[in-house]
Amino acid sequence: MGTFIVLAVEAVAEAEESGFGLNFDILETNIINLAIIIGVLIYFGRGFLGKTLADRQARIAESIQEAEQRKKEAASALAEEQQKLAQAQTEASRILAEAEERSKAVREAVLAQAQEDIERMKAAAAQDLSSQQDRVMNELRQRIATLALERVEGQLKSGLSESTQQQLIDRSIASIGGHS
Repeated sequence: MGTFIVLAVEAVAEAEESGFGLNFDILETNIINLAIIIGVLIYFGRGFLGKTLADRQARIAESIQEAEQRKKEAASALAEEQQKLAQAQTEASRILAEAEERSKAVREAVLAQAQEDIERMKAAAAQDLSSQQDRVMNELRQRIATLALERVEGQLKSGLSESTQQQLIDRSIASIGGHS
């Protein structure tokens, strides 16, 4: 403030010596005007500016504290979420391993069941083939016997005369009658 007064006094003394007139020296007039404005601002604005700057400093400090608190909360939340992620990954690995074990067991059970089914089908097919062979053999025997009887009957009817037939009948009666 002392500098301001000295500058103001020098400016007044110069004005008295040279008289009243316009000073066209831009550097000199700007410095004087600037000194006057700064002096007035310091004198009248000291309390206002001090209060405004103190309020602003308090708000900035409060904002910094809030930001640091949010940072701590975010770091805590991040650590918690990372822990949850690690637990989820562990659980996923466990589930995957368990699923692989189950699929292996199911695959082995399916293969064993398929093998049993194949063996059962082979046994059923063999039994069916054997019964088919027996049935076919029985049919062939019956067919052969039927054909043989038909042929014998055909030969008997055509090859036997009536006297031969009478002799056969008599012999048959005699053999039946003799055994009775």
